[in-house]
Amino acid sequence: MAMTQAASAGTGLTSEEERILSKVMWRIVPFLLLCYIIAYLDRVNVGVASLTMNQDLGISPSEFGWSAGLFFLGYFLAEVPSNLALQAVGARKWIARILITWGLLSAATAFAVGPKSFGAMRFLLGLGEAGFTPGVFLYFTYWFPARVRGRATAAFLLGIPIANILGAPLSSSLLALDGVAGLHGWQWLLILEGLPASILGLVCLFTLTDKPEQAKWLSSEERAWLVETLANERQAIAAKHSSSLKDAFTNWRVLVCAAVNFCAIIGSVGLGLWMPQILKGFGFSVVTVGFLAAIPYICGAITMMLWARLSDRGGERSWFVASALLLGAASLIVCGYATSSALISIIALCGAVVGIMCYQSTIWPIPSSFLTGSAAAGGLALIVSIGNLGGFVGPYLIGEIRQATGSFSWALISVAVFLILAAIFIRFVGLSLQGSTSGLPKTARA
Repeated sequence: MAMTQAASAGTGLTSEEERILSKVMWRIVPFLLLCYIIAYLDRVNVGVASLTMNQDLGISPSEFGWSAGLFFLGYFLAEVPSNLALQAVGARKWIARILITWGLLSAATAFAVGPKSFGAMRFLLGLGEAGFTPGVFLYFTYWFPARVRGRATAAFLLGIPIANILGAPLSSSLLALDGVAGLHGWQWLLILEGLPASILGLVCLFTLTDKPEQAKWLSSEERAWLVETLANERQAIAAKHSSSLKDAFTNWRVLVCAAVNFCAIIGSVGLGLWMPQILKGFGFSVVTVGFLAAIPYICGAITMMLWARLSDRGGERSWFVASALLLGAASLIVCGYATSSALISIIALCGAVVGIMCYQSTIWPIPSSFLTGSAAAGGLALIVSIGNLGGFVGPYLIGEIRQATGSFSWALISVAVFLILAAIFIRFVGLSLQGSTSGLPKTARA
């Protein structure tokens, strides 16, 4: 196969190479996107369920924040072992196991009887789902050169806004099933949105391919080019940075990226879980809240794809990450001060979600630019697992401040401070990487 066509603008790839990678992307990403939609729906649907569940189970605002956040504590504990298991047994089998486990546990959460049992189920759900997101990021390093990995990552992370666009109206509508077969509406919500994950787990066994070498749906020439390109990239990264598991845990860039993700997820999950109650505070009905909560994520879905493409073509990624975080912080501060205006609050929430979505679509190519092999498996999992502790802190912090002050104003402003810290931290990583990629192939540079 001749690979001599003119390079595509901005990526350094020929049109034939772009065609191969597009073929890979359409084969892999749509299924994983569907899985992530279900995954994120199972994480945040308790935000809508809480509109009626909290009263039924006698859960206070601080108890809800604490219990909902326990998901991320379980996630933290199992993240690194899960990613190492994926590397050992293959993505196809391990991701299928994750999907089946979390689907059953998410549905079982419907039978919680109080704050303690609800918190226990959230913790178990975190254990069950742990490894899915970093596992996908690791899987992408097996299939996509770094220069297009941002595009693949952004397409996968579309699951977040899509889950919120579809999930908020769907979840609020499912609450109307209250009383059917003797179950509350929030119980139906958790059951009907949990079981699809287990079904996708079975489908996964027949859909994913572990490595390009095994891809019968690529021609021999396409396989050879992709395998060689990725091997050259891994060798170049390993020559500049260590690829051992031990070094991933002591690499200061990994630890700073983990701190960035921790601060950012405080904003992401905290806002996602509490947004329905923020909107309900303006007097909207439950169904209206569901539709209004979808608006910020529509804005986020459109913007994150454009931002990821600009990042792939724009060179130094940390500027894109930092500016997205600062937009999210500024928007949260505006929302905190605009408690008397529903319109300004909704616009500010749109800005906050856009900033957070753009952050998520551009951060992950940065660690994969200096991690490979076992270091990538352990390092990416460590970044996600420490970051997900922010998913525990965020909901709890907002719940505590809201209960203490009687409003969301100071809670949102406090979360904005964490996003500002994340923006500062990621610039340190970006500055340290400038000049360190001069010896890497062009497709390996982030």
